[in-house]
Amino acid sequence: MLATHLTHLRVPVWSAVLIVSVACSPVAWGDEVWPGFNGPRHNNQSDCRGLPLTWNETDNITWKTPIHDSGWSTPVIWGNQVWVTTATDDGKQSFALCLDRATGKVLHDLKLWDNAEPENTRQYNSFASSTPAIEEGRIYVHFGSYGTACLDTATAQVLWTRRDLPCQHFRGPGSSPLLAGDRLYIHYDGFDQQYIVALDKHTGKTVWQKKREVDYGTDNGDVKKAYATPLLFESQGRKMLASPTSKACLVLDPETGAELWRVRYAGFSGAARPLWGDGLLYLNTGFPRGEFLAVNPDGRGDVTESHIAWQAKKNLPSMPSSILVNGLLFSVNDEGVATCLDARSGSYVWEKRIGGNFSASLLLADGRIYASDYKGKTTVFAPEREFRLLAENQLEGGFRASPAVAGKALFLRTETHLYRIEQR
Repeated sequence: MLATHLTHLRVPVWSAVLIVSVACSPVAWGDEVWPGFNGPRHNNQSDCRGLPLTWNETDNITWKTPIHDSGWSTPVIWGNQVWVTTATDDGKQSFALCLDRATGKVLHDLKLWDNAEPENTRQYNSFASSTPAIEEGRIYVHFGSYGTACLDTATAQVLWTRRDLPCQHFRGPGSSPLLAGDRLYIHYDGFDQQYIVALDKHTGKTVWQKKREVDYGTDNGDVKKAYATPLLFESQGRKMLASPTSKACLVLDPETGAELWRVRYAGFSGAARPLWGDGLLYLNTGFPRGEFLAVNPDGRGDVTESHIAWQAKKNLPSMPSSILVNGLLFSVNDEGVATCLDARSGSYVWEKRIGGNFSASLLLADGRIYASDYKGKTTVFAPEREFRLLAENQLEGGFRASPAVAGKALFLRTETHLYRIEQR
């Protein structure tokens, strides 16, 4: 369901973010790392070329490594390391694993802690669905209210831990941490309480914490939960943190947590991350039926009645994150219907049923969109104004985790294994 190379430098948050945006150019490290949920640009896109179009259990598999227990988190990649999180099915133990990128050999398998009384949520989610964030020398692993930790990537030594941020997830944690400059931004949107916190990445101490002031219209805590990951963006010189929750998206000052503006909607339990591009913020509203809102970001206060550029409601996802490219918005909904919308108007360009059920984010790389479903099939299609199927690829396990890419390889995590897939 339901993320910089500046570890030892204490620089202002937004100076670091600007450095990251430069570093993500095609000539820098953006093609060689996958540092968190949705990749180096937080938009499910990569500049990598030479990726495989087709594969199966015997073709174009460089390595296949079993991952013990279960988890839906995306692998993160830095240098010669690939990290994943996992947890026991009952949630009583949490782990971080490091694999050698070249061989798939497990280098570190660290049990982080025991959880005395985890919630009974395995039927809805995993206990390791939140994707880590990684940078040079450090990885930040997150398991919702069960704990957050910073590890040294060379030694797997735990540098700091926070296990005192409470939240009754009820159906399990899903939001991933956002690493920017000196801070980690993390959502805690649970059954009982809902807030966002900014942590100092060096110490784990709280910089600020912001309680959600949202009218959920109900006392049912199940409607108050959310799983989406925050997004940093800048518009007309204003730095903003888009923080979607159930029934609303709050846009905050990333330095202080003060609210700049908000937009309300009917959806809840949203998992898809917002997208920013072409001067609009694109929001997925979540359950019970996915909708898109395109919002002009230049307002103040409640902008629901004044700044929504368009709204779309048909065949859209509640969980999978989408792709924005060349003025088009591509999605695959939970039930396997792919759509292409005009990003400026919200009008439908095409719709196509590709089959399957989905929660993993889409990936755009090498001029193709990759969509991986619950039964292990990855459908590859062209990001064009007419649907064009390029390939269908089958592996043995199903996909809940979103894909990652680095160099000329895809890194796909099924329910049982992690694969490195590349043209051979």
